[in-house]
Amino acid sequence: MRVAGIDPGTIRTGVAILEENGRGQYAVHHFEIIKAPSSRPLPERLRIIYSGLKELFTIYQPEIVALENVFFQKDFKAAVKIGEARAMAMLAAVEQSLAVEEYPPATIKQAVCGNGRAAKEQVQFMIKQILRLKEMPPSDAADALAVAICHFHMNGRASKKILSAVKLK
Repeated sequence: MRVAGIDPGTIRTGVAILEENGRGQYAVHHFEIIKAPSSRPLPERLRIIYSGLKELFTIYQPEIVALENVFFQKDFKAAVKIGEARAMAMLAAVEQSLAVEEYPPATIKQAVCGNGRAAKEQVQFMIKQILRLKEMPPSDAADALAVAICHFHMNGRASKKILSAVKLK
């Protein structure tokens, strides 16, 4: 199954296309950060995000979109903006008849790091290890990869021993 993982943001939206073979092994088809310049008005940034996601969905043909849920923030305006970026991801997905699954940040971190309160650096490190990447992915891209892995993990498609397969130093 091919999953698009998305870490939404109005300036930087992480996107990853990941496939799992049923034995806990992953093929990374693509990951990137869709950048929407903060100097642009919000509606234009949302268009950039929507267009970028729509293009990636067309190219990579995921079967499902896994999306990070909005988490509680003290900054109400920031939470609303993230919600708007999430809406662009949902719209791009449903226009291509893709199902959308949502996961809270703590669930994503638990699935990848074994700790729901893991720091961003821990998520990046674990993503590099699990996927055997040569370089550390940028934070937003690592988060998108983590969302996709979380989807596999939560739906019983990933190996239950995902963390034991990673050799920590």
